[in-house]
Amino acid sequence: MSEYLDACLRLARAQALLVKRFDHQLGGLHGLSFADFLLLQQLGSAPGGRMRRVDLATALGLTASGVTRSLGPLERIGLVEREPDPRDARVAYASLTDAGRERLRHAEKAAGQLAAAVFTGEEWAAGEVSALAGYLTRLGGTGLPRQPEPTA
Repeated sequence: MSEYLDACLRLARAQALLVKRFDHQLGGLHGLSFADFLLLQQLGSAPGGRMRRVDLATALGLTASGVTRSLGPLERIGLVEREPDPRDARVAYASLTDAGRERLRHAEKAAGQLAAAVFTGEEWAAGEVSALAGYLTRLGGTGLPRQPEPTA
């Protein structure tokens, strides 16, 4: 196995374990999955707490239908609402409600505590967490080659 494949597999395993831990913590305390949390967090950091659904899908690495399926339960429990664009009926926004902002605020605190627990201890030397964050930013930004467009 190449070192590149090994690194990718280790990254995937670490991601799966982190998601499981965050799902457990956020689900037990706030009734949210980690995917729900990421979606609310993305909306919470957007101007006005709202984004076009297509832009939200792009930001989260989901398809348009995937983001619609993810938003449905959050809309039903009142954390997110759908806002039509008054100028273009084809465009819809996902908007964080006041209840969604409040839930996000509490979930961010719990997620921050869990993240701190993950990265404290003898396994992590000073500066390593910052270095890891930098590597992951590079990987998530320009580090991945573009996929070729399908040919007809």
